[in-house]
Amino acid sequence: MSDFMGENRTSEAAEKGGGQRSASIELKAGAMLTRSEFERRYWAHPNLKKAELVDGIVRMPSPVRYVQHARPHSVLLSHLLAYANGTPGVGMVSNASVRLDSRTEVQPDALLRIESAQLGQSVIDSDGYITGAPELVAEVSAASARFDLHEKLEAYLRNGVREYIVWQTLAPRIDWFERVEGAFRPLPANNAGVVCSRVFPGLRLAPGAMIVEDEARAVVVAQAGLGSAAHLDFVGRLGGRPVAPAKSPTS
Repeated sequence: MSDFMGENRTSEAAEKGGGQRSASIELKAGAMLTRSEFERRYWAHPNLKKAELVDGIVRMPSPVRYVQHARPHSVLLSHLLAYANGTPGVGMVSNASVRLDSRTEVQPDALLRIESAQLGQSVIDSDGYITGAPELVAEVSAASARFDLHEKLEAYLRNGVREYIVWQTLAPRIDWFERVEGAFRPLPANNAGVVCSRVFPGLRLAPGAMIVEDEARAVVVAQAGLGSAAHLDFVGRLGGRPVAPAKSPTS
């Protein structure tokens, strides 16, 4: 798959750039580019797996470590994927390029989006990219924590992301923000230490259990959300069926 994708990237870059390589295709951290120029240069480097443009500045993440990133990333993905699989009309992907505005294109560690063009706030372009803000974005942050909680948080806020999860693996802590009156505010945990999404009813995480790798408890919490009345109402809404009035996220 990687070789095939690489061939396509090289071919498309040649078409766009006349088939000639020059200094103009250089892509390095800290460069200031427009989104269109960033994409042109990104396509010219088929072996490059991840680069982002935030507020017009190129960012190229460090190599991924197992304990500090890869393992918690897998845990978070498993819970978000389970929710998406149990919620027709909601899509979950990891590391997909997202076009947010003319100066920002990111590859979040994970995202959830409402797939309906009528109900959701992002679309899939004719060339296959997500354009617009997904409803929920998640990042796993070790060395990138400061960036994810400042520059990237501001970019997500400015472009309309409604909920933002940041798992700071070195802290360690999981912050889950919701957009309220133009600002990101922490979503409160209930008495059991469970945080419930307001945008995706039935999506529940147990941050404490996830951090200490108590996967059994984390799974029980997530599964309970999928069986809730609020989740069933949401599934009905996504399917275009009449639904009961919205219930509390803890119901």
